[in-house]
Formats: sequence, C-alpha cells, structure tokens
Amino acid sequence: MSYPIQSDIRSAIQIAAVFRHSQHYRHHLIYHRRLLPPAVISYRNAPSCCFTVKFRALSTNNSDTAIQRAAIQKVSNKPPLCTADELHYVSVNNCDWKLALWRYIPPPQAPKRNHPLLLLSGVGTNAIGYDLAPGSSFARYMSGEGFDTWVLELRGAGLSVQESDATNIEKSANTVSEQMEAAADNATEKALSAAQQSTDVQSTLEESDIAVVKEEPTAISTMWDESRVVNQLTETFMLLSERVSGFLNESQSRIMSAKLFDQISKLLEDSFLYERFNETRGKLLSLLESRQNSAVADQIKDLSQKLVNIIEEGQRSVSPPLVDLHERLTTTIEDFQKQLDLIVKYDWDFDHYLEEDVPAVMEYIKAQTAPKDGKLLAIGHSMGGILLYARLSQCGLEGRETGLAAIVTLASSLDYTSSKSALKLLLPLADPAQALNVPVVPLGALLAAAYPLSSRPPYVLSWLNDMISATDMMHPELLKKLVLNNFCTIPAKLILQLTTAFREGGLRDRSGKIFYKDNLHKSNVPVLALAGDKDLICPPEAVYETAKLIPEHLVTYKVLGDANGPHFAHYDLVGGRMAAEHVYPCIIQFLSRYDETS
Repeated sequence: MSYPIQSDIRSAIQIAAVFRHSQHYRHHLIYHRRLLPPAVISYRNAPSCCFTVKFRALSTNNSDTAIQRAAIQKVSNKPPLCTADELHYVSVNNCDWKLALWRYIPPPQAPKRNHPLLLLSGVGTNAIGYDLAPGSSFARYMSGEGFDTWVLELRGAGLSVQESDATNIEKSANTVSEQMEAAADNATEKALSAAQQSTDVQSTLEESDIAVVKEEPTAISTMWDESRVVNQLTETFMLLSERVSGFLNESQSRIMSAKLFDQISKLLEDSFLYERFNETRGKLLSLLESRQNSAVADQIKDLSQKLVNIIEEGQRSVSPPLVDLHERLTTTIEDFQKQLDLIVKYDWDFDHYLEEDVPAVMEYIKAQTAPKDGKLLAIGHSMGGILLYARLSQCGLEGRETGLAAIVTLASSLDYTSSKSALKLLLPLADPAQALNVPVVPLGALLAAAYPLSSRPPYVLSWLNDMISATDMMHPELLKKLVLNNFCTIPAKLILQLTTAFREGGLRDRSGKIFYKDNLHKSNVPVLALAGDKDLICPPEAVYETAKLIPEHLVTYKVLGDANGPHFAHYDLVGGRMAAEHVYPCIIQFLSRYDETS
C-alpha cells in the first residue's frame, strides 16, 4: 500500500517552499554586521534557578482563565539550542502540550516600557527565525529597545514538548534540542547531487515519522499467525470507529475506512473470495459509523475474525496470486496503522492555536510581567500575523477585550484571493481525501534535503530562492541556520484550514461558518500592517486586502522596498540584512506610540 507525499520531488519541495519563512542570497555575498544596541550583540546566560508557579490570571473572563490551571515551569538549564535569556513552559488545557516561551530581558540601560511584547512565528517555524545570530536578531533588537520580549513556539514547533509530567520538561526539552541539532548536522554533512536527491529525500522522510510504504512488499514465507492479524485488524478498526481522534470530521473517517478496504480488496480481486469479502466489508463500514461501545467492539472483533478467515481460505487456495496473501495483508495493516498514528499525533489545526495556545501564553506573560492595564503588544510574521488578525476578529464577534494594546503584522493576510500568492501551490492539499494520504508535511526534512540543491552548483532547486528572499538580502550562513533549524512538521488539518484563505470570503474557522475577516471592523486595536515589495508568498495586495477592513484611524499600511533597492521578500522583513535599518525602526516608532498605559 502506498501513501505518496507527492508525485515527484519537485512537487514536494514546492509544498515545503511556500510554507516556510526563510531567505536566500548570492553565494559570494559579503556579510554586513548590523549595528545594534549593545544588548543585541551578546547573548546573556539565564539565571541558574528553577521554580514552578501556579498560574494566576489577571483577567476575570472565564473563557480566558479556564485555559490555565496547571503548573508552569521555568527551565534552569536551557538546551544549547535556546539562545534566549530564559526558557519558560506553559501548559495548555485539555492536552499534554507544554509550549516553549523564549524570554529576552531588557538591559538596565534600555528605555522603560509599559507593556511586554509577544512575537508569533509563521506556520511550521520556531523561535530561531527571530534570533538567528547575535548581530541579526529581531528578538534581541526589541529587547535592547526596552521591550520584555517573549517568543512563542506553538504546539509541535521547536522546543515545545508533549509531556504530561511537568518534572520531565527539562529532560524532554534537551532531547528535542539534541534531535534538532543532530538533524542539522546530518544535513550539513550531506553533499547532495541531483541524482541523489530522490533517494535522500526518501530517507529523510522516513526519519521524520512519515510512513513511506513499498508498493510491492517482498514475499516472505512465514507461518500464518491468525490471532495476530485478527488483533491488528481489530485495533485498526477500533481506532477508525473512534473517528481517528476527531480528525477533520465524520465524513473523513468514512474516507479512511474506504481506503483501507480498497487496499485489502485489491489483494482479492479476480478471486472467488471477492464477493464474500464485500459482504463483510459492508457490515464493518456500517459498524464504523456507530459510536464505539462494548457491543460494537465485540462485533468488530467477530467481523475481523471472519475477514481473516476469508483471507486464510485464499491462502490455502491454489491460485498463484494468493500465495503470499497473508504477508501482503499484514504489511497493509501495519502501514495503515502507521498513517493513523501520524494523524492522531499531529491532531491540531489553526483554531487550536487561536483558541488554546495563544490565550494560554498571553495570560502567562501577563502574570509574569503585570502590565498596569493588563495588555500586551504583539508582532506576528506570516501565520503569526494571521493569528493576531483572527484574535481581533474573534473578540470583536464575541464582544470581549483582546488583551492587546497594539499589534504589528509582517507579511500577513486573512484573504489571498485577490493576489497571485505562491501559496496557491498548496491548493491541491485542500482536498480532504488527499490530505489523508499526506497526514503531515515534513517541512523541516524537506527543506534540509533541498538546501544543498538550492545553494550550491548546479543549483537544481535555485528556483526556490525568489520565493523566500530577495537577492543579496541575507548572509549564506544565516540562511543555512534558518533552513536547517527553523522548520517543523505541519499537520494536514492545519493546512486544510489555512487553504480556506484562498477561497471566497477568506480564512474560516474549522466549522466553515465564521469568516475571520468579517468582524475586523469591530476592532479597537491599532494595527501596523507591513508588506515586502518582492514578497511572492504574501504580496502587498494580499496584505492590503486585510488592512483595508480595519477602521481607518487605527491602521497603518506600509510597503517596504524601493525601486532602486533594497527589496524585501517574505522573510526579509524579519531577518534580512537590511531589516535593522529599514524595518525595525518603523516598528519601534509605532509600538512606542501605543506603549502608554490607559
């Protein structure tokens, strides 16, 4: 059985390219070190203390405070990968995820500010993009300007961990850090050629939890272990009957069931068993639509036994195609179980970020910093900015406070329909059936595999460069660090929801009934919306499509870039070599205006 990532490597890398926020430059570029505040130039060590505190909320809003009741922890021994002053972990209600928060503490000589600052990254990225190097660090720059700066790593990103036991957080964080560094080292050591690319990507995907299945399993003569196969089938059907941990919606569990049965039926085509199999198949499909209970479980086990008996009968048949039938069936079940495990493991979408992760972290930061008016400043790049827009809209719809004093969005939009965004390459994955074939997109693995082919002769994948950075806008070593350390695996559920931004009405909630841009006009939060003149992922017209919906007296829209240079592509707004000169001061001026307490 096969679950293809894409039909060829170019398509796979296209999907990876349009979802990242990195950059590119010429190989011979001379690195210009930015002249940043003193606090930006050197990393400081975090205090060697560790404590656990109980969350206390500053808000009386039940929907906000209910999110956090578990213990929160600051790590005493940060993993080497974390270059912030402190590393904090925030618990999220209803799941085991502990979200990593990188904190940058302002130096004593910095201006005094009234609000802490939250930085949100793009889809499938971590905190490293905001802190590439001492001389090229947006987080350090903002800290040096007096802002108590916090960078959130959403669930599944960076050093965030799925850990139920709070005492193991530090150990888990160090394990994740070691794995990320090892993956980067491995990618660095590989001098890939175009001829090797397909093989190397296959290997990388297997290492990234992606089940790449052989189409023709090797026939192995083994004893027919009926009980084992019955148990495997029963476990698989039981997981399907639970609707795969709520993946997508109920119709998708039917698609998953049908896919498994189609694979099994192919083993029985043109045999006298086909009709009997279809009869059992129909009964099982009917059961899988029922809510699981003990009676359903017993029936599923009985039908699994019957199905295995049919297969066993085929095994005893003299029909040559069925000689290795039991081995093919076992392989089919095991591969299908791997795919189900991936779906359950990566079971979140955009609304999980919006309704659980971001509010949890906002409340935690306010508890730690105690701003007088109980509000934060926030900056979001790409999907990070989309999250901020969606929060303004959601709070406007519900008539509640956002908890934000002002926001800055960098290359973000809720509606891409009017633009020629390269993100439209993702539209094929808007088909739920195909998304089930590709339960996750291993962005980090794909980019690590593609990097040598885009940065060295013969530049087989050099066409990716313009997607992410304008010419000569970043030093090659920073690009290398960004590509090899900044990207993560993206769930299909998240991609499916984000693709609604390319349909009429723009981005929707998971129910499909709420359009996030519809309530932006109710917001009272000042917004600075920045666009890059050479951004192919979120072009200026896409940024404007959302900015124009905000009350005119509250929004500032600006396109960065000049006809004679410099130019700014998708990631140049955050980490490009000219960002400290052209982008950061614009942001500081805007935030300073709204940093007064009410």
